[in-house]
Amino acid sequence: MCLGIPGRVVEILDGYHNQIALVDVSGEQRKVNIGLLEDDPARPGDWVIIHMGFVVEKTDEAGATAALAGLRLLGSGDEP
Repeated sequence: MCLGIPGRVVEILDGYHNQIALVDVSGEQRKVNIGLLEDDPARPGDWVIIHMGFVVEKTDEAGATAALAGLRLLGSGDEP
């Protein structure tokens, strides 16, 4: 089982061959690799699931909310 952290793509960063995005994760912006999404590239505004610095899938706001709720249940997410 792997745990994924939800975030929202803010921008695709120049100079990284469209492989690195700035993603907002609970109010903190992080650089993550989006190269695994070759068939359906991430765009600003997309919700994504991050695992070990890589976006592993796209989701929607409801999916992101559910993932964050699951992390909170495990004691690994942000406190409300």
